[in-house]
Amino acid sequence: MQVYFDINYANRAELLSEQHRVLEGRLAPVVRDITDGRPRVQEEVENVYRKIVSYVLLRSGLGSPTDIEVVREVTAALQSVFPQTEMITFISLSKKNKEQQLKNLAMLVTGIRLYNKECRKGGSSIDDLPAILNEAIPSAARAVDESLNTCHKLAHQYTALLESMQEDQHRYTQLSSFKLKEALFNVRQYEAFLCILLSDAITSAQEVEKMNVQFVATMEQLKNTVQNKVSIDTKEVFPLFVALSNLWTSFQDQILLLSFLTDMTNNLQQFSEIQSQLFPEEVLTSLLEGVTVKSDEERIRETMGTRVNVSDFKNQEWLFPETTDNFDQLLIQYHGFCAHAIGVRGLTLPGNPAIGILKHKERCYVFSSKEAAYIFAQDPDKFIQLNIKKAKEHAELIQLLELRHQFEYLAPYAQARNADKCLKPSTKCDSSTQTDTHILPPTIVTSYEWNEWELRRKAIKLANLRRKLTRAMQTDLSHMRRENSTQVYLPKDVSTQTKRDNSSNVPRPQIFLEGLQGGSSPSTHMLKVDLTRAVDET
Repeated sequence: MQVYFDINYANRAELLSEQHRVLEGRLAPVVRDITDGRPRVQEEVENVYRKIVSYVLLRSGLGSPTDIEVVREVTAALQSVFPQTEMITFISLSKKNKEQQLKNLAMLVTGIRLYNKECRKGGSSIDDLPAILNEAIPSAARAVDESLNTCHKLAHQYTALLESMQEDQHRYTQLSSFKLKEALFNVRQYEAFLCILLSDAITSAQEVEKMNVQFVATMEQLKNTVQNKVSIDTKEVFPLFVALSNLWTSFQDQILLLSFLTDMTNNLQQFSEIQSQLFPEEVLTSLLEGVTVKSDEERIRETMGTRVNVSDFKNQEWLFPETTDNFDQLLIQYHGFCAHAIGVRGLTLPGNPAIGILKHKERCYVFSSKEAAYIFAQDPDKFIQLNIKKAKEHAELIQLLELRHQFEYLAPYAQARNADKCLKPSTKCDSSTQTDTHILPPTIVTSYEWNEWELRRKAIKLANLRRKLTRAMQTDLSHMRRENSTQVYLPKDVSTQTKRDNSSNVPRPQIFLEGLQGGSSPSTHMLKVDLTRAVDET
């Protein structure tokens, strides 16, 4: 029973997460067909639109895809928010945006169909989930509660028989052949599992009650917004349709949780059938003759007036309701059973916190009587080891009493499953896959060019540099920070004459004297000859 519960039970969040993952996996092929398609003609566009209708119907879970009336209803609701004329825009979106829009369309269509069902304009195939849950959850809770009451009764009877064995040697000889301890531990474990399931049922009932109120309020707000209007602003009604869809999804989740709860309860029932085989009702009745059977509540009431005297213990810390904050939320060891009775007597007696909670090495222990508390407090480590020894003799006590911290090599299945390091050997096998050579339709790009020089020519043509001018400038901040270049025309060699060089030639004087050296006559006769040319002759 413990192995079955450990492997199959999952908390609400894990169960819903797994269910949503499975749903996404089932819808993945349909989503892939819609988002990967590239329709070119009208017929292909219509085919994609029909796939969107199928996706919306499958995701909402409201009706069968093979029901023509349901398909028509979904198609009409989809066309009111997403006509075929918008398919062109939808096709141009990216894959991620397409997936998001598909989810939004599914929620809008679901909200519209729920509104139409409320107005009696359709939705005949939609089940009334709130009514079903309001009837089924209390029924499931009653079934668990009945099993729990039977469990309590058996636990009280087994405990009474075991106590009578310890008090009377004759009774011990008579009952020693019966597996009373094993039966007590089994029924106590069954009781713990049923308490978990009953808590889940109560949580579901509370959540469904809140969702019913929200659903009715949202539907009433939507009716007041619409009020037979011809045209309505989408910003007003679309959020209400989405809210209705989300609430309906929560109802569907509750249906799943209820089914899981019922299955777990029925499957656990088979593990308790061995009780009726080992102890038929007539045999149990005969064994209980002359034995006083006390319930857990009666045992606690008997000890309500007793309390540990703190002054009797110098080195022990005791906790009481009036002196401890969050007293009801303390983590009690051994699943709330008496810490003394387990190892000494082998009984799972309910502990009474009002007697006093012993805090030893940061762990809290409760007891079934004041005497048991005093004995345990004298040497807590000794009795803790006795409890561990008892758990080694009866391995089922490890989980029942939550003693995994005492056996570090043991771990629950759920914890091992989620651990990053798992010691399980991985299974390996050789596999192969084959894909098509061309999974996409051929696409020929006529503008593609492989020649580099042709690409250069096209680049120059696109640049059109004939009438372009490259300019650059520098500022004080950008100076010396990067290289700048400027393209200019080279300067031309040009000369300009601004003046004229001119000169004039003055005739050089040429004067000759004759007779300076003398002659035959005693006197000197000198003759001067001027051969200088006139100025106008030069």
